[in-house]
Amino acid sequence: MIRDLLLDHCDCDALVQDVRIGRHWTAVAVRRTQGDQAGLASAQSGPEEHPHRRPPVRDAGRLMEYSAAELAQMIRSDSVAEASVGLATINALLHVDVPACVEVNAGDVLVEKGAEKRVAIVGHFPFIPQVRKAVRQLWVLELQPSEGDLPAAQAAEVLPQADVVGITGSTLVNHTFDDLVALCRPEAFVMVMGGSTPLSPLFFDLGVDAVAGTYVVDAEAALRAVSQGATFRQIGGKRLLTLFK
Repeated sequence: MIRDLLLDHCDCDALVQDVRIGRHWTAVAVRRTQGDQAGLASAQSGPEEHPHRRPPVRDAGRLMEYSAAELAQMIRSDSVAEASVGLATINALLHVDVPACVEVNAGDVLVEKGAEKRVAIVGHFPFIPQVRKAVRQLWVLELQPSEGDLPAAQAAEVLPQADVVGITGSTLVNHTFDDLVALCRPEAFVMVMGGSTPLSPLFFDLGVDAVAGTYVVDAEAALRAVSQGATFRQIGGKRLLTLFK
């Protein structure tokens, strides 16, 4: 599974500096030998995580007592809120080959690769209207569908038909990524994208052609915004990078 590959490549000797769980995003800051680094992940909550039933984060208030390795292992949690802490930690601990990345919008990549083709996107992104104009057919799969979206449960029907597939990195938080990527045709162009996406070449061994994620360059600015309820666009101190196979 992708989470096992990512965990095996984390710099778990780092020291945890801060953990923030905001309204929309989770941020974890660590101190590595190369300097301070932070990672982001979408802060989600599942229907089973009503606060009167069980706390979404069981050790809330004590996460700073965890080691970096222990926080990263939270990606395995059945609680998507805890899994977001795990993924944010992984994003802080992974080595990112910044010179190998390019600064390009994921939506522009989908427009280019999907021109006059059948495109499927898992997750509703702001660039959906631009992509829809450029492609022959567009399916958008969502857990909480908006107008024009399809329920995520239709992935098994839709993804095998697509020539180009975009998968939100948030699927690593809700543990659906491995099943989704397995549904894509071997010849399809597959991209994992969004602020939660680890900028790691490990995805390429699983049939992925590009990963578009976030590299935090100012941990303090990013953590401050996250803790004040920022949406992704409001988070400062970040670069949007894409790594191609």
